[in-house]
Amino acid sequence: MTTFPASSAEDELAERVAANLAQLRERILEAGRTLESVRIVGVTKTFAPEVVRVAAAAGLSTFGENYVDELEVKRSATSDLDVRWHFLGALQTNKIARIVRAADVVCGVARVRELEKIALLEATPVLYVQVDFTGSAQRNGARVDEVAPLVRRGHELGLEVRGLMTIAPPEPEPARRAFLATSALADELGLVERSMGMSDDLEIALECGTTEVRVGRALFGQRDALGPPRLT
Repeated sequence: MTTFPASSAEDELAERVAANLAQLRERILEAGRTLESVRIVGVTKTFAPEVVRVAAAAGLSTFGENYVDELEVKRSATSDLDVRWHFLGALQTNKIARIVRAADVVCGVARVRELEKIALLEATPVLYVQVDFTGSAQRNGARVDEVAPLVRRGHELGLEVRGLMTIAPPEPEPARRAFLATSALADELGLVERSMGMSDDLEIALECGTTEVRVGRALFGQRDALGPPRLT
């Protein structure tokens, strides 16, 4: 197997991420949306901090992590960059304080006790309530009928609940229904953000009014099951 110098690997990664980001922006434009109306969140789960650096150099300013350990490491390793961090995973009560300290936006709020725990902390990030349309026990998120009471409770606690987030079912039509319902619910509740759409379903989400898409594979490639990609 050929071994490339670190500089060659770094240049190759930078070119690939820049090309993927340009292609992603083109997908947004082809869907009839403006680049200003849709935030791209680069999901860097399992990828090395160097990937954040090359993506930031290509013009990406928002990144997301599913696990607080990775979020803390990458935020610290890239603290010199002007980027924002979203926490995308389910909230474990014993880790909420760490998540709130490390994230600018916490996207997976699904229970009142999570809001009440966050309200006790000094740091107060922007919050999204996660909506679950699958009914699966394995999926995080509040039922549709639980969302409005959660948003109201967050506001009562003085928290900045700014939007909704959902992970849609994999089939196109159920995904469309979930995205349309999320967007309508956000409108009903007066929420600005609706975080909908990932690499495979972002065109449907764009059609349904998403304000941000969470993209990993379409930007950074397949994740290595043996560990995060390195530049050396």
